[in-house]
Amino acid sequence: MTVTEVKGFGRQKGHMEVYRGVEYEVKFLPKVKIEVAVAEDKLDEVVDTIQENAKTGEIGDGKIFIYNLLDVIRIRTGEKGKEAL
Repeated sequence: MTVTEVKGFGRQKGHMEVYRGVEYEVKFLPKVKIEVAVAEDKLDEVVDTIQENAKTGEIGDGKIFIYNLLDVIRIRTGEKGKEAL
């Protein structure tokens, strides 16, 4: 799992801030990006857990993107596939 602090632009529209006496619109808002690689048999459980814990019911709750991984190789040990996760 990787958690990254990012900035994004969506339906939240941004907000106004003042810097050195000048007002300007901040369109990119701070967000958190979470990347998780899981075995296919754990996918539904992980997605359900994320949905249950991340949902606030407000705009900006985010999205879940699901991609297929062709293969995974742990560099240190050479393990492949499910064992590398």
